[in-house]
Amino acid sequence: MRRIIQLLICTVQWKSTVACALNQILHQRGKLSYVLDGDNLRHGLNKDLSFKAEDRAENIRRVGEVAKLFADAGVICIASLISPFKIDRDACRALLPDGDFIEVFMNVPLQICEERDPKGLYKLARAGKIKGFTGIDDPYEVPLNSEIVLKYGDPCSSPIEMAEKVVFYLEEKGYLQA
Repeated sequence: MRRIIQLLICTVQWKSTVACALNQILHQRGKLSYVLDGDNLRHGLNKDLSFKAEDRAENIRRVGEVAKLFADAGVICIASLISPFKIDRDACRALLPDGDFIEVFMNVPLQICEERDPKGLYKLARAGKIKGFTGIDDPYEVPLNSEIVLKYGDPCSSPIEMAEKVVFYLEEKGYLQA
């Protein structure tokens, strides 16, 4: 069973936190999973890319291809990325058979993203030191057909509760059987 779970998140800290919590829950259930975190990938595989639209597209493309390799090996791949454009998300979805790509959209207000910015990236973007930053001087196309939407302030408001909501979806759809 091949699955890519792509967390499409409009926040810097929570995407990694939710992805790690999800990974831990899956591990506790005996499932083989791996987190491809956008921040970490930008230090290695994608260190040659900026935040410009064309580089963001290439970042997503590369991560999608790597995630497909993990999925081909039977690993549940959790791609934790800020993926602002529908065309890039659709391209990743097209890499896999129907049903093997699960889009998770964390709907978090920009104000909350900026308040929870441990790396100071939003502050740098507001100061003009980072160009093409999603939500500041670059657009974000809200996903319209995500399999899962995690909305900030809903009953599941902590990162662990959000990860548990993803696990519930996976269980309900039969993705975690055998």
